[in-house]
Amino acid sequence: MKHVAGVDLRDGEVRWKIPFPGKTAVIPTPIFQKDQVFVAAGYKVGCLSARLGFEDEPQVLYQNTDMVNHHGGVILHGDQLYGYSDGGGWTCMEFATGKVVWAEKKALGKGAIHYCDGRFILLEESSGTVVMIDASADGWKERGRFVLEAQSAERSPQGKIWTHPVVANGHLYLRDQERLSCYDVSAP
Repeated sequence: MKHVAGVDLRDGEVRWKIPFPGKTAVIPTPIFQKDQVFVAAGYKVGCLSARLGFEDEPQVLYQNTDMVNHHGGVILHGDQLYGYSDGGGWTCMEFATGKVVWAEKKALGKGAIHYCDGRFILLEESSGTVVMIDASADGWKERGRFVLEAQSAERSPQGKIWTHPVVANGHLYLRDQERLSCYDVSAP
């Protein structure tokens, strides 16, 4: 990938593009709110955010390596972005400016993120550790943790758990290769 581009849904025409040095795979879903777009990639690339106009070329607001997100996803909650940044750990940054609000490197390794009911559910890719933290710009506040039981025997020794946690109808779903675990997380 050499650019971030906007495509007109009606005719497929490229309406704008911004240089972005994404490499092998740019996996995280772009985030769009109002007139601002945010993209992130792994492999030491980082993130970019731009303001989009109707007539003008997009204006790059920031481009940095404070959110180097390989595939665990980035979530916009309120005015902040949350996700795992290679080298930086679990990171909260301002959507508007790209400024890091907080980062936590030691509590949990690289993984995927999911938002549910004011909390984030984080799944660490190597150990299968699951952690719940408050969705807050005030810092890492852990609410609980456990290790995914019955992990896959099919995963290679170098393999990882790359799937994202999912919550639906009061149930938390966690997948490791061919194994799917379901936990009742509904309110009592």
